[in-house]
Amino acid sequence: MNRYPLWKNLIILIALVAGLIYALPNRYGETPAVQVSGTRSSVKVDTAVMDRIEKLLQAAKIQPEGAFLENNSLKVKFAGTEAQLKAKTAIQEALGDDYVVALNLLPNTPGWLAQLHAKPMALGLDLRGGVHFLMQVDMRAAVDKAYERVAGDVRRELKDKKIRAGSIKRLATGVEIQLRDEATLAESRKAIERSLPTVQIAQQSGEGGYRLLLTLTDEEQRRIQSDAVKQNIATLHNRVNELGTTEPVIQQQGADRIVVQLPGVQDTARAKDIIGRTATLEVRMVEEDAAKLSEALAGKVPAGYELLEELDPRGNRPILLKTDVELTGENINDAQAGFDDQNQPAVHIGLDSAGANIFRQLTAENIGKRMAMVLVEKGKGQVVTAPVIRGEIGGGRVQITGSMSTADANDTALLLRAGSLAAPMEVVEERTIGPSLGKENIEKGFNSMFYGFGAVVLFMVIYYRMFGVTASLALGANLVFLIALLSVLSTTLTLPGIAAIALTLGMAIDSNVLINERIREEVRAGVPPQTAIKAGYEHAWATILDSNITTLIAGVALLIFGSGAVRGFAVVHCLGIITSMFSAVVVSRALVNLIYGYRRKVTSLAV
Repeated sequence: MNRYPLWKNLIILIALVAGLIYALPNRYGETPAVQVSGTRSSVKVDTAVMDRIEKLLQAAKIQPEGAFLENNSLKVKFAGTEAQLKAKTAIQEALGDDYVVALNLLPNTPGWLAQLHAKPMALGLDLRGGVHFLMQVDMRAAVDKAYERVAGDVRRELKDKKIRAGSIKRLATGVEIQLRDEATLAESRKAIERSLPTVQIAQQSGEGGYRLLLTLTDEEQRRIQSDAVKQNIATLHNRVNELGTTEPVIQQQGADRIVVQLPGVQDTARAKDIIGRTATLEVRMVEEDAAKLSEALAGKVPAGYELLEELDPRGNRPILLKTDVELTGENINDAQAGFDDQNQPAVHIGLDSAGANIFRQLTAENIGKRMAMVLVEKGKGQVVTAPVIRGEIGGGRVQITGSMSTADANDTALLLRAGSLAAPMEVVEERTIGPSLGKENIEKGFNSMFYGFGAVVLFMVIYYRMFGVTASLALGANLVFLIALLSVLSTTLTLPGIAAIALTLGMAIDSNVLINERIREEVRAGVPPQTAIKAGYEHAWATILDSNITTLIAGVALLIFGSGAVRGFAVVHCLGIITSMFSAVVVSRALVNLIYGYRRKVTSLAV
């Protein structure tokens, strides 16, 4: 009657063993480390850099605990913070400004657990320490960028309609188009109204000349500013997540501010580097006039041109580009590393419909001329490749080849997928939370949880005796399952999350209280012990299910509509409800079955 079949016992045993394995990494904590990465994607951190740093540390008599390369960065572990700080200073002085050397914390998980993909819970800023930034988005710059796009769109539209216009000037509050006569003005206005419905057009005609002044509507400006914040958040998420550096918290605060929290990063220089390392692609035409290039090399860059460097394995070469940007990274919807027809590393780029049309028209009109692909990273441009246009290229698929390795192609594709910031941002507040404060928060949080756990166990054992023991063991299993799930799902645990764990333990024991009271009622009614156990679990199940479902509904509501700390609480709360139902009903029943189910004659129950 009170026996589980072998397969069910095996499932419970496997679940317990798996829970212990994936909860175990949290026992080992973290170790101080120094992380070395390049300031730009073109700066590589490889085995040569690793060997150089190992020799440097050996000469400085600093003993590392281990070192490994990951995601184009080197991570070196140390036994304590004193060695970590000495190593950071020595490495930074030796490597110079091309590398960012940062303090970090790395999991101290044993190798055999790491091979099973077992890892500790991701801890939030309040538990692990790290950096907190409050960033202000430059809304004026977002609108200015929109006006630059308007100027480019007008230039292409008038060229496409074969309308001859004078200069197209970018003003502080709009775009001015100079035209030669009344007829051209009317024709231009009609073409612009059809292609750019979001702009307001004012015209001037007469002795002062013929002009159109384009301004964005108030509604369009508000939309641009709102989208700028959203795009910046998405870009920061993409960049930080793809690098796999940490578990970030990036969210909007107010109309024009973004909160960025990077747990585990201990110096603001590294954090700012992560935030700032976004890149975009610009397509610009090359100036082939040798006289202008010589003039630029002499230090006199002609107006309307910019002197950059073209990547080359034999040494970077200067190249003169027109400042007019024909195509930007905003038209890129995909970028993947691959190989070209000669089996050389390349980056394959997918353009949206607008970008595909612009690129087709650009290549059709400039056959025989050179077109430069410029990767702009941290405000600095570098020409990746500058091929000669052999014919019209349509279809929205573009291939970048040049002097790059497979790693270069992967890095470039990653940066282009991450996108560019819609508007620059300024740090208006920054805080660094040290690991010692985080450690203190962890100790206080977990002490309160375990003291509560101990008090509950003591009460259950005294009040329900043997059934209190089984309930306590099931409660311990629930805690193991919950921590294992949080670790596997990489859920970021914060102080509110610890509160949710404590609440889950209190709620989980309620189910066992219901079961034990039902069994007591059956025994008092004169029901045989084995039948009382069976009836107690069956009768309590409906009540347990109803109460947990209603609580789960409230938790899901918090998860959907909450944010920040509330959302973190809700995640742990919902997972805790699921694990508590399994442990309180299934695991505790298995334990009771092992104690009473195999006895031939049970005269009384210790409940």
